[in-house]
Amino acid sequence: MTEALVLLPGMMCDSRVFTSQINALSRDRAVMVAPITQGERVEEIASALIDVLPQRFALAGLGLGGVVAMEILRRVPDRVRRLCLMATHPLAESPTEAAAREPKIVGARAGRFDEVIAGLIPPDSLAPGAGRITVRAGLRAMAMDLGPEIFVRQSRALQRRRDQQSTLRKYRAPTLILCGGHDGVTPIRRHEVMADLMPAARLEVIESAGHLPPLEAPELTTAALRDWLQAPSGGRA
Repeated sequence: MTEALVLLPGMMCDSRVFTSQINALSRDRAVMVAPITQGERVEEIASALIDVLPQRFALAGLGLGGVVAMEILRRVPDRVRRLCLMATHPLAESPTEAAAREPKIVGARAGRFDEVIAGLIPPDSLAPGAGRITVRAGLRAMAMDLGPEIFVRQSRALQRRRDQQSTLRKYRAPTLILCGGHDGVTPIRRHEVMADLMPAARLEVIESAGHLPPLEAPELTTAALRDWLQAPSGGRA
């Protein structure tokens, strides 16, 4: 039976970040978008999702969604039939990285949420061109709808995330590591290292995208996901 596809959006994103992929891929399989908005720890978010996810599924996570996907994989590896990690990495945050989130948390709580969201993804971490304006506007709309409290929760979750390198090393099912060539938030090198950890991983770089491939290069992202979903379960993605 064709596996259901579970999509986990990035920080301050909702199902709109995957609109193109949902429209295309739901024609021949069940597709669900699971929220990553509950809890101030990645473990709490993953625990809430595991109880409602299908018994077996393909799992794809973007950014923070990828972090949650790795925690789901750590907990229930036999239920994850294939894995896609986009614009993310498996490392815990350094003390410097965690501390850098504090002024943004304070700003969000002090009524400067719009200003905080404007700096969430730097413009130069998206692919150049007119499309950058549309992508940033879409990101802002999602973030404003989710609101400052969810921003604080997700920031805390990232500050407290665990190192998942050992989780990835153990995984043998088809895996797609997907990133944008212009991603300055999680650069290509981080994805290369992640792919090297995994026996059945394939790295794909979308040169026309940055940190948000599903929005910046929707057709190429969908094609990459389709290939991954169709890869034999016993082979490489």
